[in-house]
Formats: sequence, structure tokens, C-alpha cells
Amino acid sequence: MSDSIVIIPTYNEKENIERIIRKVFSLEIPFHILVVDDGSPDGTAQIVKSLQQEFPGELHLEERRGKLGLGTAYIHGFRWSLQRNYEFIFEMDADFSHNPDDLMRLRAACLNDGADMAIGSRYIKGVNVVNWPMKRVLMSYFASGYVRMITRIDIRDATAGFVCFRRKVLETINLDKIKFVGYAFQIEMKFTAIKYGFNVVEIPIIFTDRTLGTSKMSTKIFKEAFFGVIQMKIASFFKNYNK
Repeated sequence: MSDSIVIIPTYNEKENIERIIRKVFSLEIPFHILVVDDGSPDGTAQIVKSLQQEFPGELHLEERRGKLGLGTAYIHGFRWSLQRNYEFIFEMDADFSHNPDDLMRLRAACLNDGADMAIGSRYIKGVNVVNWPMKRVLMSYFASGYVRMITRIDIRDATAGFVCFRRKVLETINLDKIKFVGYAFQIEMKFTAIKYGFNVVEIPIIFTDRTLGTSKMSTKIFKEAFFGVIQMKIASFFKNYNK
């Protein structure tokens, strides 16, 4: 039995899903995996099902009907994980933009160094991004600066999607109240954890853009993040963050 579960949301990731699963299971520390698939028409879920025979009890699959958004996929995964005995609950992309080897570093930050939430950060030591076009790098970097300015939280990579949560963080946050579904979801989770007084730390990673499959970024997702940050900050004035 593992105390750690890695949630991987998928939509059309047939080129990556088997490789990422095998890589995570090859690590020195045992991790379980939960794939939350949003009805991928390319057969991603079928690949996972075939691998479940090889990794019984370690590889789990939740299938949803339709593309319902990144945030709702993670919240689905959080609820599933909290119903089981996992102490460390991770977010990670399927496309190898997050190096699975860094899972152990994020876990160590929570297990040994007192973190309640450990973020794999692209910007804590300069800009550690590989293969992104400069326009995308600048947009992401300045977006995090914008988030710091509006929210006053000291996080360098507010939109990061490579995260380890201690169980108690997700038990404390009212997941029903998390409203954003795109990349603003990542900002909202960090902001809420900090407002509750949890120790949120950033661990430097190297982020490598996907080489297979297609990005899910869109103008709609970016707008949600831009305007959502202001809405989130205003709403926070009327919320009680006592644990």
C-alpha cells in the first residue's frame, strides 16, 4: 500500500499515457496513480484499462462523460483520494512537462520539511522552461506577477500544476466552493491554502513543454484566470478562513 496518489487528468493523451504511467511506477518510492479521463475519443482510457491488469490495486481510472475542465477533474480526483487512506495527493500532467522524478522531491518537502503544500515551481530560480515559445513564457511569467500583485500571496509560479498536497489541506478546503475550472483553478487552490494558514512552499523544477499531443490552453482559459483573480480577491474579504 502506498501513502501517495498521483492524479493525472487526461483528454486525448494516447501518445503519452502509457509512458508516464510506467515512469511513475518505476520510481524508488511507491506511488499509486489515478487517471481521470474526460471521455477521450482517442482511446486513452482503453490504454489505462489494459495497464490495470499489469498494475492491479496501483493504477486506478475514473471515466467522465465529456470535457468538463481541468479543475473539476482534479476535484473529482481529490474526493476519490480522500475516500481512501492517502496522505500525499499529487497533481501532475500526462505529457511529461512535469518530470516524474520530481514527485519524490515534492513528497520530501511535505514529509520531511514541514510543507503542507509543495509546488513544482518554474520561476523560483529564474525561468526554468524548455521548448516554450517566448510569447508563452512571458505570458506565464507575468501572469504570476499579476497574481502576486492582486492577491498579495508570495508565490512565484501561481499557475503551476505540479503540486503535492498533504491530506489535511484538501480536507480543510471546501471543494464545493472552488469555482474555477481552467488554470485559474491552480491559482485558487494556492490562494485558499495560504488563506487557511497552511505552509505552502515552492520547489524549483525544470518544465519541458510537451513533445507529443496537443496543448489544452485557450483564450477562454486565460481570460478566466485574468478576471477570476480579481473576483477571487474581492470574494475573500467576505469569507471566514478559520480551520
